Amino acid sequence: MTEPVTLSTAGTIAILEINNPPVNALSQAVRQGLYDAVIQADADTEITAIVIIGAGRSFPAGADIKEFDQPMQDPQLPDVIDRIENCEKPVVAALHGTALGGGFEIALGSHYRIALPSAQVGLPEIHLGLLPGAGGTQRLPRLCGAAMALEIMLNGTAISAKEALNAGLIDRLVEGDLRQAALNYAAELQAPRRTKDATSGLSDKAAVDAALHNATQIATSRMRGQLAPLKIVDCVRACATKPFADGRLFESDCFFECLASEQSKGMIHAFFAQRASAKVPEASRAKPRPLRHLGVVGGGTMGAGITVAALNSGLPVIMIERDHEALARGQANVEKVYDRLIAKGRMSLSQKSEIMARYRGSTEFADLSQVDMVIEAVFERLDVKRGVFAQLDKVLKPDAVLASNTSYIDIDEISSATNRREHVIGLHFFSPANIMKLLEIVVPQGAADYVVATGFALAKILGKIPVRAGNSAGFIGNRILGKYGDCAAHMMEDGATPYEIDAAIVDFGYPMGIHAMYDLAGLDIGWDNRKAAQGQRDPAERYVGIADRICERGWFGQKTGRGFYLYPDGARIGTPDPEIVALIEAERAKKSIAVRKFTAEEIMARYLAAMVNEACEVLREGVALKPSDIDVTFAHGYGFPRYRGGPMKYADSYGLARLLDDIGRYGQDDPVFWQASPLLAELVASGQTFNDLNKG
Repeated sequence: MTEPVTLSTAGTIAILEINNPPVNALSQAVRQGLYDAVIQADADTEITAIVIIGAGRSFPAGADIKEFDQPMQDPQLPDVIDRIENCEKPVVAALHGTALGGGFEIALGSHYRIALPSAQVGLPEIHLGLLPGAGGTQRLPRLCGAAMALEIMLNGTAISAKEALNAGLIDRLVEGDLRQAALNYAAELQAPRRTKDATSGLSDKAAVDAALHNATQIATSRMRGQLAPLKIVDCVRACATKPFADGRLFESDCFFECLASEQSKGMIHAFFAQRASAKVPEASRAKPRPLRHLGVVGGGTMGAGITVAALNSGLPVIMIERDHEALARGQANVEKVYDRLIAKGRMSLSQKSEIMARYRGSTEFADLSQVDMVIEAVFERLDVKRGVFAQLDKVLKPDAVLASNTSYIDIDEISSATNRREHVIGLHFFSPANIMKLLEIVVPQGAADYVVATGFALAKILGKIPVRAGNSAGFIGNRILGKYGDCAAHMMEDGATPYEIDAAIVDFGYPMGIHAMYDLAGLDIGWDNRKAAQGQRDPAERYVGIADRICERGWFGQKTGRGFYLYPDGARIGTPDPEIVALIEAERAKKSIAVRKFTAEEIMARYLAAMVNEACEVLREGVALKPSDIDVTFAHGYGFPRYRGGPMKYADSYGLARLLDDIGRYGQDDPVFWQASPLLAELVASGQTFNDLNKG
């Protein structure tokens, strides 16, 4: 077995090589090996300098995720880095691949840093509800200043080696042989240069104060409700005002406070849930087909967004529209995305030209004969989609994958228009398709394993977060949305205004309330679905007609300037509308409803109970494979606050027995709507949680 850290020498220079594939994660064995090797090299009188380098494809890219749910083991990373920084001999960190989290903190604790131009560095701890806990908040600002340090830590995204060089975080970029370059650099050095003693980044007090002020605003607005961002700001303030040792102690206290928080538990859960969502049975049984050419049928909002996502990933795309006029509009929809980027200075004309060279438009289905997958993105009507699939069936090569982008429609009904039903899947992109990360991959009856695997391969190519869904009306997300949307409508009819409901939802951590979301999507979409389902509705179920009354007035949301909210002069943020309040009151009066008040707490308790109860049915019917898939769906597709982990994670922390009691109490007034899922009752009876189901 290969040692995770080896010590070798080149002349008088010690080389400490970390070898823990695939990304040299900082496991206990790596930390121990590095700690021991540093002590040995520092004590060796023949050694004049030390180089720390990663084997394989990367410098250490962070902590070992397998240790996340285990007690911390010595030596802990802060102690390892302190020992590196306190070496009496110059220590050079040689960076390639990614140096992230604890890996970058090792580099910051080293005396000098050299890197390949392709290297990336960063501190992504914020995505786990944490902050850099091994001195990163105290060392980083000392080198690059408070403003950039806060930007790196609050964004949690990696920066290039060139950016790091310009910021003073890397001392030298080299081409070619990194090991030899690091040895040459180490041979030049005469003495240690400890980051903890650096002052250049903090010399301008006014700049530091301005950076702290701006970061506080970001933490309390854009990152509202989260603990870690505010703690990062506090740590940088400590860096600027306290001696290094005191700042380190403060950082440690803040780190453990974040680690013990429900927010960190929620975000760590979300991290693992996202990784698990791509692991589906079909992909373990079959290999995906190569994806070299993609077809998209439809150039509207969704078709254009899907096309942009594919073009951006490097895939050539053929777009099909019904006539040349529609095709021109489709191409214009695609180009608009890039023109906006050009206007913002985020893309050049030459870059746009390079991307659009992969685009081709046509009005002939026959031009799709050689593509590997076609995604249908036409109007959301079964007859229209079936017509497209019948055409595709005639022209596609035998092993091509046929996919429908639909939000609700039965994929089996669509696929019945073909003679190759085993080649059909649903791909539910979220709008805007080129931006939103979630992709529901809907598996109908009889879909071949390789077809499902190819859907997941496409998600990876496009940089999407895939979730497997069974074929059910609305699949996972929209089916559950329908249920808690009904719950919100009931509360609105019973006495809460849409603005009170939305305020409670936003206070919970969502970026917007459900009525603002309806306005954004277009109220006419839901209206069309309700009219189509009118004959299928159970007469015993409560039906709230408020949204219908709004649509009857031609108020469809942002696109018409008013919906639940007013949008004067094309505003993107709505204001409450007194006419809507009057309309709601009139609807209540028609039904002689005794109006009551709802607290924000009760609004959210009912809202989430409806969400989780329907999610249980989605699980029980096998539409979702596991509770964590539902968490991923809502965190990335519906705005559920990621720091709460997702609705199923939140329900576990809320208490399933408490949730079941809530549903029973609500059911006293509406026993038809509030029927507890048998799965929820079973879990409570057995003392299990949703997380137990995740473990299998």
